[in-house]
Amino acid sequence: MTRPRLPLLRSATRLAALALATAGVLLTVATPASAAVPAGRYVALGDSYTSGPLVPTQVDLNCLRSNRNYPSLVATAAGSSSFADVSCSGATTEDILSGGSGALGIALPPQLSAVTSNTALVTVQIGGNDIGFSGIITDCAEASLSSPLGSPCKNRFTAGGVDQLQARIVAATPKVTAVLQAVRRAAPGARVVVLGYPAILPDTGYGCWPVVPIAYQDVPYLRGVEKSLNAMLASAAGANGAVYADVYTPSIGRDTCKSSGTRWVEGLVPQNAAAPFHPNARGEQGMATAVLAKLNS
Repeated sequence: MTRPRLPLLRSATRLAALALATAGVLLTVATPASAAVPAGRYVALGDSYTSGPLVPTQVDLNCLRSNRNYPSLVATAAGSSSFADVSCSGATTEDILSGGSGALGIALPPQLSAVTSNTALVTVQIGGNDIGFSGIITDCAEASLSSPLGSPCKNRFTAGGVDQLQARIVAATPKVTAVLQAVRRAAPGARVVVLGYPAILPDTGYGCWPVVPIAYQDVPYLRGVEKSLNAMLASAAGANGAVYADVYTPSIGRDTCKSSGTRWVEGLVPQNAAAPFHPNARGEQGMATAVLAKLNS
């Protein structure tokens, strides 16, 4: 099924407008320590946190994919005999299983089709777009403009006594499970590593509005949502023959509120080459290191 990334493009436009409302590079990437195994075929599946939008150098404009994202670093360090990075900005679990289209509207086959029976390693980072990552960020940022000290985003998503975002995570669980089971069927002998998501907001406290325009009282709420998503991914990995690479813990203290030379994830107005609220080259490096550590454990 071909589905252009119109929500992603609309979110980018809204974020650009927010940058004006709240306003009022190249990074040297070290090669991670070499992984001993597996050195066979490696396939990377995932969304924009995997593909690395705007991280130099972009090698696929339809998917906004960098050749210095974490899969590329892992493949080099592991000495993979062959490497297929089919991650794509805006991807959901449906895109892995059924295909879709990229930012330019060019149709794409299912990411799963790259996983062959001789594949030795598969990394999977998915689920953020299944719960509506771009919309959550833009909606909460916009809401913060009218109530920077309050919790307008939490109030919206928990109105009526039901936490809509937690419900979305529950609904995404069988979708992530279906992806992992499909990967296992396609490559029974592969090592499968599921990545969570790095810290977007500070692990403690109330953020740094207006530099990162999330209302003070919404920061703990959204932090909890991300931790719940990561917990779901870890549980799904463990239940389906995969291992979980924790990229949140090593990213603590490297969130969007930190200095441009420290952060792994950029804020609304990136100071390093990356899309807003996405990992920069340092973040991709950090995630590669976490994957390689898991492979060597």
